[in-house]
Amino acid sequence: MNILVTGSAGFVGQNLIESLKNIQQNRDRTRPKLKIDTIFEYDIKTNPALLDDYCKSADFVFNLAGVNRPENNDEFMAGNFGFASTLLNTLRKYKNNCPVMLSSSIQATLLGRYAESDYGKSKLAGEELFFEYGKETGAKILVYRFPNLFGKWCRPNYNSAVATFCNNYANDLPIQVNDPKVELELLYIDDLLEEMLDALEDKEHHCEFDGVDTVAKEDGRYCYAPVTHKATLGEIVDLLESFKNQPETLVIPEIPNNSFVKKLYSTYLSYLPKEKVKFPLKMNCDERGSFTELLKTVNCGQFSVNISKPGIIKGEHWHHTKWEFFIVVSGHGLIQERKIGVDENGQPYPVRNYEVSGDKIEAIHMLPGYTHNIINLSDTENLVTVMWANEQFDPKHPDTFYEKVEKE
Repeated sequence: MNILVTGSAGFVGQNLIESLKNIQQNRDRTRPKLKIDTIFEYDIKTNPALLDDYCKSADFVFNLAGVNRPENNDEFMAGNFGFASTLLNTLRKYKNNCPVMLSSSIQATLLGRYAESDYGKSKLAGEELFFEYGKETGAKILVYRFPNLFGKWCRPNYNSAVATFCNNYANDLPIQVNDPKVELELLYIDDLLEEMLDALEDKEHHCEFDGVDTVAKEDGRYCYAPVTHKATLGEIVDLLESFKNQPETLVIPEIPNNSFVKKLYSTYLSYLPKEKVKFPLKMNCDERGSFTELLKTVNCGQFSVNISKPGIIKGEHWHHTKWEFFIVVSGHGLIQERKIGVDENGQPYPVRNYEVSGDKIEAIHMLPGYTHNIINLSDTENLVTVMWANEQFDPKHPDTFYEKVEKE
């Protein structure tokens, strides 16, 4: 299959091109039935003469070309309608009736705040041009009215508030929110790409529109990406504030699978400047080694790393409710645990011994109600242990009580 992507240097175009290349080069094997031969990339800087060759050979066309922020409004119609005419006329020239996808906008509804949108009018004109072309030639036409798009490589200060907010928070620039209650419907780039690849496999989703709302319909005139999210500007700003503060708080917010928070966090990270990709952690050091908190989560505890110098014993305490995993990743050590209290004979419970090594990485439970320690058995090598606790450390309620494992 030969695929033509117009607007290939734009936000969606870049992401689509890289996804197609991954499939073409067998780096992405999630769509084994999809075979891609040649990817034709066409953008504003491409030699116009190449459009003939591309339109002659294409088996599928993604028309992502368009104008979003022109110097004057007349350019909307020239960029969004004029090039569409050129593209379709070139396909006609070679009698190429392959499927054609059009990137339109919800603004083409010309409803509500979009009623006087010159951009929306140019998009609507482009839609009708494509539908007429489909009737004339029998070519399959897939018209998508996109809501607000966001994701990596989206240009800030252009046509995405999310991109602008992410860029400005990442680079310590001011943002302006006139009404935090304004709600946006948001489409993440990876969800859009899934739909575009579905379209390549003849599995696109169809819909009609009830005002600006998408209504799924198998024989609908339009197409749509089924996974979108709704969030207010205030919610977006609050999340970005927490992302920005993460190097100080160490707290990773809840990021459930396929959630808006997960996608927004990935988008935010893509705007970090070089100097913010790395940040220091507070190492608590003494003559025994060090202890460093790595990451904290809202509801799933925290991660730390402990370094013990040769011959050092650490721990010797127990918890009522807190429990932990100790995972030795380097060195040779011994973890000991003993149940608090005495058995039915009035004797201390036996000590449980677990020899551990970075050569065989294992996870050891630190059980509630068991005092425990970790001993570096090496005379020369540090013992490095990754630790996970089921709750963040609370200095007001530490749930940590000293008691040696080995009774004297």
